[in-house]
Amino acid sequence: MKTLLSKSTFILSLAILLFACGEDEKKKTAEKEIVEVSKTKSLEIEKPQLTFGFIKLTDMAPLAIAKEKGFFEDEGLFVSVEAQSNWKNVLDRVIDGQLDGSHMLAGQPIAAGAGFGRQAKLVTAFSMDLNGNGITVSNDVWSKMKPNVPKDADGKPIHPIKAEALKPVINQYKTDGKAFKMGMVFPVSTHNYEIRYWLAAAGIHPGMYTADNVQGQIDAEVLLSVTPPPQMPATLEAGTIFGYCVGEPWNQQAVFKGIGVPVVTNYDIWKNNPEKVFVMTEKFVEENPNTAIAVTKALIRAGKWLDEPSNRAEAVKILSMSQYVGADEAVLANSMTGTFEFEKGDKREMPDFNVFYKYNATYPFYSDGIWFLTQMRRWGQIPEAKSADWYAKTIKNIYRPDIWKKAATLLVEEGNIPATDVPETDGYKPATSDFIDGTTYDAKDPISYINSFKIGNKDNVEQ
Repeated sequence: MKTLLSKSTFILSLAILLFACGEDEKKKTAEKEIVEVSKTKSLEIEKPQLTFGFIKLTDMAPLAIAKEKGFFEDEGLFVSVEAQSNWKNVLDRVIDGQLDGSHMLAGQPIAAGAGFGRQAKLVTAFSMDLNGNGITVSNDVWSKMKPNVPKDADGKPIHPIKAEALKPVINQYKTDGKAFKMGMVFPVSTHNYEIRYWLAAAGIHPGMYTADNVQGQIDAEVLLSVTPPPQMPATLEAGTIFGYCVGEPWNQQAVFKGIGVPVVTNYDIWKNNPEKVFVMTEKFVEENPNTAIAVTKALIRAGKWLDEPSNRAEAVKILSMSQYVGADEAVLANSMTGTFEFEKGDKREMPDFNVFYKYNATYPFYSDGIWFLTQMRRWGQIPEAKSADWYAKTIKNIYRPDIWKKAATLLVEEGNIPATDVPETDGYKPATSDFIDGTTYDAKDPISYINSFKIGNKDNVEQ
């Protein structure tokens, strides 16, 4: 009996040992597979559950792609991406902590730090895209502009179309006692500054802001007002405004519906200009530094994926989903796949209309941020003259290339981006004259830049 028990015990022990060995082998195999599949170096994530906001525009694409292609999950992040009603709501919800971060107008964190509008300490470590906007006018306005636009040998309008072609139309409205109204998406949006730049370059005054008048319509020949992006086409069709500046797909939607004609893109107003940024509060970044790096890593990967031409058709399908932009694929493809349609049937090659990664698009350059500050000062949103040093100090509290560099360095080590995609820079791009009026912008000399314009504030301060 004793011998029988000993044999039973031995067999049981052997079975347990073999089972344990088998499970150990399975575990080792599984671990090996995880190592082989994972391309990312895991950070100790302080807050894995995150909620991000966006407005229904094509340039929210890095958020949608980072989620749909699993780039957030690769970093140990579980992200909800939620559409917001307007840019003010986006700003308020990030500041109040209801959103952990958001797709945002480049001017919003800058204005919050510079003291215009609601003030808060916001930071950006990631620039979401370059270009992507257009200025559209109603069919009636276009019919009156068109005779003033130079034509090529085939009778097609020569681009870029400058606002000189619009000036006689505005003058006629004035003679008839009618105000000429145009829409833009927010007082500190790129769209506001771009439409102002385009108009002013032709000698058309777009209006000034003062500390007491935040409508920005003092001395205005064109009355600019805020309209949320998705409502632009309907507002134009209703005749409430005669034109607007907005991001895609809302210019192409006007073409698709036959209610308006895009006349110029912001690629021609300022070639490869920064557009949207991803924003978090300074508090969030300080409390969750690894999470901020991980988010930035995922977004950089999304930008790179988006700028592979072979991925654009898939990106269009993703963006057309109702939880993202929700526009027709045909409308999104009009600008997302390397073309842009102006007058109906006049579709032109424009491979850089939407840029998400090329030209160091994801890097938060100080010089990009300073341009917005110069425009805020030019039009009176910053009511008092500032020194050149103020511009540099202000932007360095908001734009955080240090976070971007940590994220990019890890991506290089993982083999997800080449080392050549990390710029060696002091944060300033070289001076450029790639503007519709040829004016040179040097971010290290913001005062001279502000003073170079005929329309707008002039400053006489120590450089």
